[in-house]
Amino acid sequence: MFELHPQLAKDGISVGDFPLSRLLLINDSHYPWFVLVPRRAGISEVFELTEEDQLQLGRESVHLSRILHRIFNADKLNVAALGNMVSQLHVHHIIRYRDDIAWPAPVWGKVPASPYSNEGLAKVLKTVHVALEEGIEFVGVSS
Repeated sequence: MFELHPQLAKDGISVGDFPLSRLLLINDSHYPWFVLVPRRAGISEVFELTEEDQLQLGRESVHLSRILHRIFNADKLNVAALGNMVSQLHVHHIIRYRDDIAWPAPVWGKVPASPYSNEGLAKVLKTVHVALEEGIEFVGVSS
């Protein structure tokens, strides 16, 4: 049975579900930072997914990437599945700007996270929910 890793649950805010993956927003207002977590138990690498799930994860990641790049007017989009600290398979989608606090370095460990204000969080979630209404099936979490 799928369970979200405690660290991902602590750092992320559930946005909703694609057919395969749970979408989280990392609670760090420095960057629009989203994570796809395939809802499959015991998986830490993409190659451990079935071929069908690998293709679905790719579709969801590309779809999410297009939407995030557009709605946040990104200079760059970093997409990565690292898993050094959290072994549960998860794919980061981080919007980067040339003037963000960590540019051009990776975001990990650069500065402490700055949680969203209630208003900032509501705005990001609404923007993302509206944009995700088109395309791949997506069921958002009600706010």
